[in-house]
Amino acid sequence: MAEQAASGTVQGAGGVGTGSLDLSAGGGEHLAHHGRTVSWIAISIITAGFVIGAIGLVPHPTWWLFWTGAGIALAGCIITATARTVQSDWY
Repeated sequence: MAEQAASGTVQGAGGVGTGSLDLSAGGGEHLAHHGRTVSWIAISIITAGFVIGAIGLVPHPTWWLFWTGAGIALAGCIITATARTVQSDWY
């Protein structure tokens, strides 16, 4: 079995237990949400399509509303597929 750290210790960068965790300010910069506007719009359209499609199935199937939602979600997928910079939106 591997050697376990004692209770109340935190492993530091040098491999030495420091005993506490320093969460003071200045530890790093918080980055804002990433992604381009076209990506956020496409995902919003896809989500809206899924919600509309789901509403079309409750409490009984209203097929025209379901297929309208599916079409809206498909349009969002096409926007996502044609945006050439989607892969660069990653962190």
